[in-house]
Amino acid sequence: MASAIVVDKSGSAPAPSHEDVQAFLTSIVTAKTSHASVDAAYALTELLTNSVGFRGLQGYGILDSLKKSATNKKDPVQREGAMNGVGALFERFPRAQKLAEVIFLVQDETLLPLTIDSLSDKAAPVRESAKYALDSLFDNLSAEAKVIGFLPALMKYLGKKSGKWQGAVGALELMGRMADKAKMGMESLEVEQEKDVLREAMGKKLEGLIPIVESYMHDLKSEVAKQAVKTMNSLTTLLQNDDIAPRIPLLVKAIEDPSTQSLQKAIHALSQTTFVAIVTSPVLAMVTPLLERSLNNPNTTQEVTRQTVVVVENLTKLVHDPIEARAFLPKLRPGVKAVLDRASMPEVREIGGRALAVIDAAIADKDGNVEHGALARVSPFEVSLVLETHIKNAGGLLNFPGDNEVWASAKALISAMIAEDVHERQVKRISSLVAPYLQPLMNPGAAEKVSEAVSQFYIDEDHRKFGQPVVEDDGETEIVNATFSLGYGGMLLLSHTNLRLLKGHRYGLCGRNGAGKSTLMRSIANGKLEGFPPQDEVKTCFVEHNQGEDAEITILEYIVKDPRFQDETRERISEVLEEVGFTSGPEGRQSHKVGSLSGGWKMKLALARAMLMRADVLLLDEPTNHLDVANVAWLQEYLKSHTEITSLIVSHDSGFLDAVCTDIYHYEQKKLVCYKGNLADFVRQKPEGKSYYTLSDSQVQFKFPPPGILTGVKSNTRSILRMTDCTFTYPGAPKPSLYNASCNLSLSSRVAIIGANGAGKSTLIKILTGEVVPQDGKVEKHPNLRIGYIKQHALEHVEMHLEKTPNQYLQWRYANGDDREVLMKQTRVLTAEDKAQMETPIDLGDGKGARKIEALIGRQKYKKTFQYEVKWLHMLPKFNTMISRETLLDKGFQKLIQEFDDHEASREGLGYRVLEPKVISKHFEDLGMDPEIANHNEISGLSGGQKVKVVLAGAMWNNPHLLVLDEPTNFLDRDSLGGLAVAIRDYKGGVIMISHNEEFVGALCPEQWHVIDGRVQHKGHLAVDMARFEDSSRPGSSVASSNVSSAAPSSAGTPIGSDTEGDMKFKAKKKKKMTKKEQKEREVRRRLRYIDWLNSPKGTPQPPNTDDEAE
Repeated sequence: MASAIVVDKSGSAPAPSHEDVQAFLTSIVTAKTSHASVDAAYALTELLTNSVGFRGLQGYGILDSLKKSATNKKDPVQREGAMNGVGALFERFPRAQKLAEVIFLVQDETLLPLTIDSLSDKAAPVRESAKYALDSLFDNLSAEAKVIGFLPALMKYLGKKSGKWQGAVGALELMGRMADKAKMGMESLEVEQEKDVLREAMGKKLEGLIPIVESYMHDLKSEVAKQAVKTMNSLTTLLQNDDIAPRIPLLVKAIEDPSTQSLQKAIHALSQTTFVAIVTSPVLAMVTPLLERSLNNPNTTQEVTRQTVVVVENLTKLVHDPIEARAFLPKLRPGVKAVLDRASMPEVREIGGRALAVIDAAIADKDGNVEHGALARVSPFEVSLVLETHIKNAGGLLNFPGDNEVWASAKALISAMIAEDVHERQVKRISSLVAPYLQPLMNPGAAEKVSEAVSQFYIDEDHRKFGQPVVEDDGETEIVNATFSLGYGGMLLLSHTNLRLLKGHRYGLCGRNGAGKSTLMRSIANGKLEGFPPQDEVKTCFVEHNQGEDAEITILEYIVKDPRFQDETRERISEVLEEVGFTSGPEGRQSHKVGSLSGGWKMKLALARAMLMRADVLLLDEPTNHLDVANVAWLQEYLKSHTEITSLIVSHDSGFLDAVCTDIYHYEQKKLVCYKGNLADFVRQKPEGKSYYTLSDSQVQFKFPPPGILTGVKSNTRSILRMTDCTFTYPGAPKPSLYNASCNLSLSSRVAIIGANGAGKSTLIKILTGEVVPQDGKVEKHPNLRIGYIKQHALEHVEMHLEKTPNQYLQWRYANGDDREVLMKQTRVLTAEDKAQMETPIDLGDGKGARKIEALIGRQKYKKTFQYEVKWLHMLPKFNTMISRETLLDKGFQKLIQEFDDHEASREGLGYRVLEPKVISKHFEDLGMDPEIANHNEISGLSGGQKVKVVLAGAMWNNPHLLVLDEPTNFLDRDSLGGLAVAIRDYKGGVIMISHNEEFVGALCPEQWHVIDGRVQHKGHLAVDMARFEDSSRPGSSVASSNVSSAAPSSAGTPIGSDTEGDMKFKAKKKKKMTKKEQKEREVRRRLRYIDWLNSPKGTPQPPNTDDEAE
């Protein structure tokens, strides 16, 4: 009776009598309308919360009464009223007293299943009331309570499979809603933190959730199966892995349809995936059952087995948590061991051995962290001990009758929720998990003391493990102090990190590729970063050179038409443009069209727009790309001189970051960590950051094949490619891009083409490689010369072959003995004039009359040149004629000769190669690509850096003598750039490149061609700067490279004997035998020269000893 019910200390009303409570219960289950029933339930809830609180739920037998009415099969009105009553309790009670959740979810194990079963009631009003009850409970629970209390109850219900199909659909729908609720968004910090907790905690339970949902995906009732598939798709959003995300539909299909074919498709898709993101337990929970199924199926083919083991190896390498590894990988180990022992193909057994070694390494506890508890997670039991201690210190519990049973359940729930928050480092949420549950059980104010003490205990523990955050107070003007999380495509990039910007500081953003640097900049620019001040407080400008729209209007008009500058006068706009270099007047640069601007001038135009906006913060994403040295220096001075502007900079150019930055923000474990000073200071504090600062092949290694022999070329300094007095004008251009350019290249050339944007650098390269034909002048090359050309837009080479693997692409490209991509050059494509020339009969004056050439079918040396075997149209091979190169050139058959020379050069180069998958695989391995990826992954699934390696492999396959690189630093990341630099340094052939990256050029190219307004100037010396390389044995010195030690400026060429190279004739000259006297004199000269070199300053190149000395 009433005296048995203790009034809650916080209650303001006396305890109601049993008769009063029973009257309310009767009204609830007998009300004529749903509205009246809900009102009566609300009244009962208010009565209880204002008096006896949670104790009345069981003390008055309220829940038992409602459950009895809910199971009354004869009266649907009672069943509906009972669900309305339960719904009102679920809606109102947890808000007033959180301890009621313990009774609903833990103590009373039949209430929630009964409510779910009511979703299958015959009467629609009962089903609607049950849905209202479940929705109310779901909406009132915290993230921790959902995962620790509500989700286990759903899993238990679904695991029994004792209810009707509507109940299963309802439980699955609630489970899917919970996963959807965890999706990352751009809401408030508090909401996003709750989502983080829900996402991480629910992700850890996927191992148990997926088998349950999978079993319902095969249910005979279509409604259940459809909802299970929908729920499974919702659960996959918890994976948070960009590598797996594109493959999720196939994975779900393989679970839904357990056929061998669907499993093979999923395994194939996974084997085509390049895994780079850290693999966590949600990913392992999703893919482990599929991999286990594939490994244990005796009918799995050797190819699918190979793919499965490859996926296991790649995934395991990225499992960084040994606790998670020990939870999942032992399930896969027996299958992988069986592959090693019993696979029929040696290649598959070899991969199985590698995978097994990786699994054992991941499970192993090398440093003892697992055994000694360094990585151990806080258990709910440990939390309960801390909780009990602080409750005792605060005076203990009230211990009213019945409280002990409730507290036993509440302690388990609270401890598990706190343990989850501690593991996720959400320690600031702990106070909200303690006080609301303890308030009804303790004296006023005591619960808050316990909550504060427990929260502080775990905050201190977190600081002890991970370090205490540094509070900065430097007295400078702070313009931004934002705490935020950042996601992209469902992937969490930054988690609750802080960005603090001071006025006038220039911050460099550093992090690995894919860390989210550009995404952060875009989010700030678009005003979508939580906590970042709006534009009316802090004006932010994203500086980018993308003025592609309105390319036909003038620069001045382009700015004037911008709606953001409507308040600016035309004169003011013109002044600002002039300040950054755009001259005014009819002939000035302001009157040029936007479309004519090069990359450097587009950057200046973007800065002019920022100046007109009076920006407080400049966001610069790779600002030095496409900028020449002069413009980079100008940009550095501009940023340093404008001390009122704060800059946030992303750049791979370490020299630029060194010159400009005052601070470095570094991405570390989904946080932004600030380091004072420039990039050099950052490297001193974090030595692993050295990869930003030196060119090193420690991460990515390239190895270029040696070039083949060139007939008649005995010296590395002999010219093999030359252009003379070449002038070229693009169609429609008012003036030539290149004037009277002359230059030579040899096997020892290391040439950098330097010049302002739009000066004609790429045009020079295109003329040298035969991409375009000059209007005046001539280009001559050794007939057997092979060129490896990497264009500025390098991926154009492979974008047309996305369905092929890299290995197949290389086989296609060289299948006919020629490089098929050479045939696409403008100098190889026959124009209408060329076709007309082929139709023109020629008369050699041999008395056989005029004949038409059908093809060139052979070539041989003839005096100092070549002669070609000509097959005549409609004539038998016995009438073929040998015609000299000069005669054919005079008759206008230049392209025909070039095509045949290319074929012979390629054939000679490929003579050293066997076009077999195994050899191709080794070639890709030399260029830093995993043979597994090269042989089995389609190009469409490769990352940008891997596609670049495919392009490099294609260019280097036929052992080129000359490597041509157009802006290599634009398409390679820092590690690959270091590998490429070391490979070029050690390459035995010639190299010519265009690059604005002074670090890259300065380290590799002792000779420079400066292109100024279309004219070429030659500058150079003979030293490669070895100090730029991490593996330099003599730091600080500049020594001659072994490959370029005999180099001479490429503009000069090297005469041989009395012959000139005017007609690029290559003749092997026989060496004159030296007398004994001459040999003795030569030895004396060499010894004296060596002694002089030993006495020279450190770093002086050693003079070469050549066979054709003329001393």
